[in-house]
Amino acid sequence: MRAETMLSEVRAHHFIDGQFRPGQGERTPVINPATGETISAIAQALPMEIDQAVAAARRAFRPWARTLPKQRAQALHKLGDLIAQDAEAMARIMTMEQGKPVNEARGEILKLAEACHFYAEEAVRVHGEIVPNDQPGFQSLVVREPIGVVGAITPWNYPAELVGWKLCASLASGCTIIIKPADITPFTALAIAAKVQEAGIPSGVVNVLTGRGSVVGQALVEHPDVDKIAFTGSSAVGLQIQRSCPRIKRLSLELGGNCPLIVAASADLSAAVAGATRRSFRNMGQICIAINRIYVARPLYEPFLEAFGKAAEALTVANGLDNPGADCGAMASADALEKTKAHLEDGRARGARLIAGGAAPIGPAFARGLFFRPTVLADCTPEMLVMSEETFGPLVGISVFDELDEAILRANDTPYGLAAYAFARDLSEVHRLSEELDYGNVAVNNVDAGIMNAPYGGRKQSGVGCEHGREGLLEYFNFKHIRLKYGP
Repeated sequence: MRAETMLSEVRAHHFIDGQFRPGQGERTPVINPATGETISAIAQALPMEIDQAVAAARRAFRPWARTLPKQRAQALHKLGDLIAQDAEAMARIMTMEQGKPVNEARGEILKLAEACHFYAEEAVRVHGEIVPNDQPGFQSLVVREPIGVVGAITPWNYPAELVGWKLCASLASGCTIIIKPADITPFTALAIAAKVQEAGIPSGVVNVLTGRGSVVGQALVEHPDVDKIAFTGSSAVGLQIQRSCPRIKRLSLELGGNCPLIVAASADLSAAVAGATRRSFRNMGQICIAINRIYVARPLYEPFLEAFGKAAEALTVANGLDNPGADCGAMASADALEKTKAHLEDGRARGARLIAGGAAPIGPAFARGLFFRPTVLADCTPEMLVMSEETFGPLVGISVFDELDEAILRANDTPYGLAAYAFARDLSEVHRLSEELDYGNVAVNNVDAGIMNAPYGGRKQSGVGCEHGREGLLEYFNFKHIRLKYGP
């Protein structure tokens, strides 16, 4: 299906109880960040529509939970196949609303399909345990049962993958779900809902509501018939969700980061530069696990700056629809762009040295869009915003260190603990960095901190719970202990 056709079919609709329904609330335009043009509009979900979606999910829960795991797995495999088959159209929708180049968006859609297949396989491997007792004639069984209705509140930076992690785990476990996508990137989630419908997944198992997070998302947090909230977004909003739950709910909160990279004296310089370039500027730095700050051993400092600056300047920035293979597209929102500029101005005012970027690209193609060049600041100090806050944009700060203890201390000096990176070839440095970096995910000599079959989650103010892997699936289960007496 063509992207434009798909958009026209879901415009201003919610997906409730297996059907697309025209929304009754006010219309809000969705803007293409590369051109400033309106691509379509969404409807703000009203309280009655939220109640209808929750009621549909509640009705569907018991039948879906009792569906054999093999059947749930088959449904997920079919969903993954359908998504992969229509990856090009879904990618173009994502690029229109989010800004990343089409090739990168297509890769994200295919990762969503991969998540469907991974959790399909995990659905049939949810095993219980038999626990020995301390007296004869008794046996304890530990079984896992789906939690119930999940409210998933997802962000704009990865509008397919971050829906998929929650959607696929819910379907595999036997939960039902209401998805509230970000209001600037709603159509990717609605395109996923169209594939859910095409896959024949029972009505009410998956629902999608559009609207503002402060209204629709908060309504799901407070709703008495929503049993779990799965949220990805800022630490401030995650804390608000935790504080505002009117009753006990299960929470999975994947929150912000301020991710460091340490380049030790023994590092492979070219590998470190390549890794820093990719993880600092991919998706315009709008990634929870983007490299925000870099600490480089003094012997490598100036060579690293020179090579990294050249690599950043070589990245292509373009409208992702016009140039599907561009390295970087537009930023997704004006707020993110303004924060990037503010962090840059703060760093330069405090004495940082500009190595690359520092401004929007020049030309008529960029005049109306939210574009900015990948930017590198050197000689940064801890009090600069780029080193102490998550920028969430195409800006990275760099500082020099003399002793590895110093670098580890500065890397850990943050309230966040999502991901950290390190490059080192000396085995003792590798072990020290692996053990002492206080993060939920540590990548050494690579910059891929998350993979689908290993747990992914943060520490401290970066969240609770995890996604990915078997552990991510278990976040959607309650554990039940059944103690049986079968003898004298």
